[in-house]
Amino acid sequence: MQADHLTTETGSQAGPSRRGFLKGAAGIGIGFAASLGAATSCSRGGGGGQGSAGKVTLVYSGDAEQKKIWEALFDDFRKEHPDIDLEAKNIPSASWSEFFDTVSVQIAGGQVPDIVRVATEGQRLFASRELVLPIDEYIERDKEELQPYFDDVHPNLITWTNELTSPGDETYYLPHGFNTMCIHYNVEVFERAGVEEPTDDWTWEDFYNAAQTIVAKLPGTFAMDVPPAYFGSVMPWLLTNGASTMNADWTASTVASPEAVEAAEFMRSLVAEGLSPKPGGEYDPFTAMAQGKLAMVGGGRWPVISLRNLKIVDKVKIVAWPQAKRKGSPVGWDAYPIMKEAQNKEGAWEFVKFMAGKKATRRFAELAGTIVPPLRSVAQSEAFFDNAPEGSEKLYEALEYATPIPSPDKGNVIEQDIIDTFEQILVGNSEPQAALEELHEKIESNL
Repeated sequence: MQADHLTTETGSQAGPSRRGFLKGAAGIGIGFAASLGAATSCSRGGGGGQGSAGKVTLVYSGDAEQKKIWEALFDDFRKEHPDIDLEAKNIPSASWSEFFDTVSVQIAGGQVPDIVRVATEGQRLFASRELVLPIDEYIERDKEELQPYFDDVHPNLITWTNELTSPGDETYYLPHGFNTMCIHYNVEVFERAGVEEPTDDWTWEDFYNAAQTIVAKLPGTFAMDVPPAYFGSVMPWLLTNGASTMNADWTASTVASPEAVEAAEFMRSLVAEGLSPKPGGEYDPFTAMAQGKLAMVGGGRWPVISLRNLKIVDKVKIVAWPQAKRKGSPVGWDAYPIMKEAQNKEGAWEFVKFMAGKKATRRFAELAGTIVPPLRSVAQSEAFFDNAPEGSEKLYEALEYATPIPSPDKGNVIEQDIIDTFEQILVGNSEPQAALEELHEKIESNL
């Protein structure tokens, strides 16, 4: 999900059951826990909340361009909460694993922020290291204030967070924005090549035939950029062939299955036959697309920033990923956990609630945020669709068939192994079968 997609206090249970709370509060049959006595407790106050005044520190993944967008949103929070001094620091990272490694080093050195923006790939990692605070008591205390969020958020995000990234009896995360994967394609390139525009039920064969035609008829043009990125390339091809890197509960590797090997072989063929540029180097797919030299690129919401900057939004449409055995997409979502050693937990909680609110969600969509809004009302509004490619609604629709990006406790290590292995496969240095069998052993050793 990069380019845009990281404990435990216990006590007597003093409220409704974990699964019972949201069944009543959100009306969707799944749940976060009620209050746990040992978590920080204060009576709810107006505005900033009792005891929330003071400094709150936040770190997040983002480059200089993304920082401008985030800062505009952070300024909105500062205006609503003038008593809270929000200090936000961006960390440019090539992948989520790189971001988590950087943050982990800083934390080990004593630089512990109050909040870290954490993608799915790092949520189990942070929880397993007991870095984040359970928020069950906060949720119970402020359930009326949070009710609009629970009424509007997509239920799958709650289910996946409940079952996968907040395992056990405590809750660490409120799911926020997400990304799924679709194909962004340049309509003009398809027209110049005489190829029909794709539809949501197109197959790998349809994709391959279109790619061959585009490259044959438009010399110097690539059909699609196929990088070794875990979320943005590897998983969509695996999932649409009925494969994945791990099983459903992330307890065993499945990366060497026949379906996974077949997907890796297909990806390799796209590079070997010149339908995709070779991985590595300084290739910029969005600039190439703007120049008419690239027909397709995989992406979630984040490409909209580049498309707007290059003024090609109207030339691009979005369609579901081509499928071999099934429709498929990975999904990763972010959250804003409060660190266990946070100095201002109440102030941090005010920020978490702010980000969950409709006003902030809509504002982020208007600013061309790099994620799809978690609230249905915003994801299906003009705030999200304005100045965005036709077909942007398909990113939200993909939640219905998406698979959470496998991210176990040592997800940062596993992700890097996956990227490295697929890079060697794509450039032709490793045979898919042998490489994935070796990767399988590496993943198993880290589960």
